[in-house]
Amino acid sequence: MDGKDQAWPDDLCAYRRTPDFTERTIPAGLLRGHSTKQGVWAKLHVLEGRLLFRDLVGRTERVLEPGIHPLIHPQALHEVAPQGFVRFFVEFHARGPR
Repeated sequence: MDGKDQAWPDDLCAYRRTPDFTERTIPAGLLRGHSTKQGVWAKLHVLEGRLLFRDLVGRTERVLEPGIHPLIHPQALHEVAPQGFVRFFVEFHARGPR
């Protein structure tokens, strides 16, 4: 879900992040439908460039740039696609301390 109409739950805590990815180093799994585990939210951080985010549940697309963070719910199917040069990472969140 892209978070346009929803706020992040107040009690989420970041517990892990990926390394920075570019259009050349994005893992193949992120380019096709995938989801987080039960109880895990994700936040995409675009540092440079643009990344297309597809919410496969809501059937919406959104171009992400620095400062735009979609709300990715646990187990919600989604995928990304680079729009030229991009550098980003994914931060994982869960309720309460991990």
